[in-house]
Amino acid sequence: MKMQEIIERAQRYVALEQDEVFRAQVRDLLQADNQQELSDRFYTDLEFGTGGLRGVIGGGFNRMNPFVVQRASQGLAQYATRHGERAPDGTLRAVIAHDSRRYSAEFALQSALVLAANGIQTYLFRGLRPTPQLSFTVRRLSATIGIVVTASHNPPQYNGYKVYWAGGAQVIPPHDEGIIDEVARVSDGIKRISEQQALERNMLVYLDAEADDAYIEMVKRKSVRPEMMAAHGGDVKVVYTPLHGTGAPIVERVLREVGVEVITVPEQREPDGEFPTVEFPNPEEAPALELALKLGRKQRADLVMATDPDGDRLGIAVPDGTDFRLLTGNQLGVLLVDYLFSSLKETGTLPQRPGFVKTIVTTELQRAVAEYYGAEVFDTLTGFKHIAELIRRWESESGQPTFVMGDEESYGYLIGSEVRDKDAFSAVLLTVEMALYHVRQGKSVVERLHEIYRQFGYYEEITISRYFPGQAGVATMQALMQQLRDNPPAQIAQIAVLRIRDVQQGTVTDLTSRSTTAIEDLPRSNVLQFFLEDNTVISARPSGTEPKIKFYASSPATVESSLDEAQRLVRGKLERIEAFINSRIESIGAD
Repeated sequence: MKMQEIIERAQRYVALEQDEVFRAQVRDLLQADNQQELSDRFYTDLEFGTGGLRGVIGGGFNRMNPFVVQRASQGLAQYATRHGERAPDGTLRAVIAHDSRRYSAEFALQSALVLAANGIQTYLFRGLRPTPQLSFTVRRLSATIGIVVTASHNPPQYNGYKVYWAGGAQVIPPHDEGIIDEVARVSDGIKRISEQQALERNMLVYLDAEADDAYIEMVKRKSVRPEMMAAHGGDVKVVYTPLHGTGAPIVERVLREVGVEVITVPEQREPDGEFPTVEFPNPEEAPALELALKLGRKQRADLVMATDPDGDRLGIAVPDGTDFRLLTGNQLGVLLVDYLFSSLKETGTLPQRPGFVKTIVTTELQRAVAEYYGAEVFDTLTGFKHIAELIRRWESESGQPTFVMGDEESYGYLIGSEVRDKDAFSAVLLTVEMALYHVRQGKSVVERLHEIYRQFGYYEEITISRYFPGQAGVATMQALMQQLRDNPPAQIAQIAVLRIRDVQQGTVTDLTSRSTTAIEDLPRSNVLQFFLEDNTVISARPSGTEPKIKFYASSPATVESSLDEAQRLVRGKLERIEAFINSRIESIGAD
């Protein structure tokens, strides 16, 4: 895009934005002739990715700000009016929630007022609420659409806008593409009414305690052994941190109502969009749990747990010897699969055709465990909207499996189908119950994980993420993926590559026979997977919500003589794989 066009777009934004703070940012950049910053803010419009809008807060069409939020809401309202499902009484309804981030409350209210002005009755949570509660409430109120204002676990300078469709799942094709097209057609014709007008017309309804009670009761119903929890829940001590987000009221209430002692990290309990005690408010990152681990040691806790700011991801640490051990998302997923399916089978409550769904980058160890207990296992693309779509299909077609659980490697878990997104709070309850059960069986969580490894093989995973911000970063990521397609490796870490799955092209290529077959069960997405002869799987995927590319590697080994030996073997392979991936990334940088 030429600089003159960038400047014209910036001038147009200044004319359209009604918030003086954001308008002034761009006006100052124009006066300073800061072409690099103007280009980054205006070379494109912030678009829907895997979960909606997400970007850096600031003035500009490629930023999160009041105008961009209002324009998205206007386009969403227009699309929902024509294509959305109506409630049983014939009305169009929306539910909106927000987290603790900068401008989240303002963006949520502005969205509500635009929807209300377009004739959509909007239910707005009075204070911050987590993402899974939004999904649950969309379903409970038979809403047409839902919005949650959040950037999940991103740094403080980010915010986002996730859109949900009827049924409580994030939008998928064709609705996501339809909304993008509708938003792109919105210029200055944004409808707005005041908060007072919306309340007087009953087009804005605030949600509070009654909606909370319904969600809490649903979470508590996820207990597989409620009698054990009622009798022995007091035997478990949990240290918990919400990382300055939405989680504390729900986790504290759920665990205390089932009799579990929970101690919340005081420095991180209160919502704060600056996230002052962590660099990244992400339970995937070990430094985010430092304060919780310190308190866990002091309190001699049985579990240390953390949820991300919008309450959809869960990370944990468990006692192991003299200290705590952080579990990966794959490891906690394996433990939950093992506990849930074995318990349902033992108690006679396992469905006739139990279904477990994981993403294509999640460890295959979960498949082995779930199938051992009689479950059918299905793969989807990364992103819980794909898991939710599979649940919807199963419910709408006869003779399909019954959904029991789904998860992804990035600390996202869903138990049951009342929510259609990852739900950290149901996972919190089941994790505590799982830990208590194993303790009562005379073993620790880590000891149970080692038993699983000895039975099914040792699996270990690594994830490599590289950020490429700005317009140049997009081009770099595209070049890296194209290089892997044009010059695929025949070997990785001295291990032969047998097959390459190109999800974007919809093909699987067998390198031995040089034959190519079509993928039948996955929608198109920019993902490459390399399947090695030792059952290692390496995946490459640009993020749909952040300017980064992610590589995933999962490598197994049978446990023959000792678990330690299998671990050494796998870790050696993963070190060589990481070196290979880094060399590919650096070769693009050199170009």
